[in-house]
Amino acid sequence: MRILFTGGSGKAGRHVVPYLLAQGHRVTNLDLVPLEAEGVENLTADLTDSGQVWGALTQPSDFRDLEPPRGVPAYDAVVHFAAIPRIMIRSDNETYRVNTMGTYNVIEAALGLGIRKVIFASSETTYGICFADGERKPDYIPVDEEHPTLPGDSYAMSKVCNEATARCFQQRSGADIYGLRINNVFEPHEYAEKFPDFVADPDLRRRNIFAYIDARDLGRMVQCCLETDGLGYEVFNVANANSSVAISTDEVAERFYAGVPRKREMGPDETFYSIEKARRLVGFAPQVDWREEVGTEV
Repeated sequence: MRILFTGGSGKAGRHVVPYLLAQGHRVTNLDLVPLEAEGVENLTADLTDSGQVWGALTQPSDFRDLEPPRGVPAYDAVVHFAAIPRIMIRSDNETYRVNTMGTYNVIEAALGLGIRKVIFASSETTYGICFADGERKPDYIPVDEEHPTLPGDSYAMSKVCNEATARCFQQRSGADIYGLRINNVFEPHEYAEKFPDFVADPDLRRRNIFAYIDARDLGRMVQCCLETDGLGYEVFNVANANSSVAISTDEVAERFYAGVPRKREMGPDETFYSIEKARRLVGFAPQVDWREEVGTEV
């Protein structure tokens, strides 16, 4: 597939884009800064400017586009990851503006040009737990996509708004638009740096619902969505299959979720951020286990 990927130079994108290239896709990275990776094509644009987004989707991105047959080849899919990645980086109102307008412009342009597959990055923060002022516990465990979204910050608000935007565009277009409620992304080098602290103090993972997603497995999820047609509008939790702490499911529930209803039985090391829907509908099968990445000493 020919894919326009926004935000490919970011923490997640710089791993997902090479993964997609390895699957045989042709990928153009649309970002404020280029991605220095073999095989990727780069375009620079401000996604809050609708004209720049439209132009990026219709102009050549590489000299190959100038070779016969004439005419710029169309994109088969858009993967939209670009965003201000959390609160406390820019002002709250700017975070909301950039994230919502960027998403609106990307989906509008993609559908206006006849692209029938859009995958966009939503967030675990939509559930209102990650950036809560004080501690907020989920309504039940494990947290699935039916759990209420109740954001209390500008970043999470922007992601909930983006989900509503995507749903409305899908309703009037009939295209496939899939939102990924991505949990805390980890790059390969971060396991040895950070997970020993999580083993020593599981409370450090409370705001992330004791979950994580390896950047490479996030690439696998995007590939699953690219391969799955006909779902219309869907949102998916995206995490690894196991929790991000060394204590068991029962210990986590007893220590941190006392009184919180358990929706179903859970495995001894199962993530509290349910990925059953992604498994069932798109065949997502994450492969990374943090214990193997850190080493047996932990």
